[in-house]
Amino acid sequence: MAFAHCSLALPSEALNPNPNPNPNPNPNPTRASILNSSVVASTSFPILNPSLSSSLRNRSLKFSNLSKKSCRIGRASRATLKESEPNVAGDAFTEFKHLLFPVTDQNPYLSEGTRQAAATTAALAKKYGADITVVVINENSKDSLPEHDTQLSSIRWHLSEGGFKEFRLIERLGEGKKPTAIIGEVADDLNLDLVVMSMEAIHSKHVDANLLVEFIPCPVLLLPL
Repeated sequence: MAFAHCSLALPSEALNPNPNPNPNPNPNPTRASILNSSVVASTSFPILNPSLSSSLRNRSLKFSNLSKKSCRIGRASRATLKESEPNVAGDAFTEFKHLLFPVTDQNPYLSEGTRQAAATTAALAKKYGADITVVVINENSKDSLPEHDTQLSSIRWHLSEGGFKEFRLIERLGEGKKPTAIIGEVADDLNLDLVVMSMEAIHSKHVDANLLVEFIPCPVLLLPL
């Protein structure tokens, strides 16, 4: 460690060049003399080398800035993680690429609930650029459904009104399976992203809501009447 000497203002007695001490020292020193001697004794003391002190200050500032930067990065990372957590679940409900529109009613011109589901399916597919698959389900065979073609024409018309003339059509007729199971099979086989239905299908007992939860592997949008 380097040492330096500092000059301090001292009383004239302390600066007396006479090296000989007072031959008759005061046996009872006064307070002033004690203070004076203390000042003389403290005239030389060690201080840090200026260059070393500057280096330490620079290191301290760098460490302080690094700590602050690390804290900011840590806070930003935690904030990003917290923001991303809800987005993971949210993306599943906003990135629809393939929609399923089941038709279970017997009305050749489509019931009010089915029309609503058709319009909603077309609107969602148009918004997200998704494809549409329509599955027509009936417990009777095609031969026993004289107005089946009329129903298909109605489906095409309502989807075209929403801007969709091209869609995939699946007919599941006279299989003896519950409509809920058929919807689940189609959704699973085609790896669909969303099923759009009206609550009318639930109220009319065509679809069992409890089984719907078991068989459908993707989200289901049930539209109120």
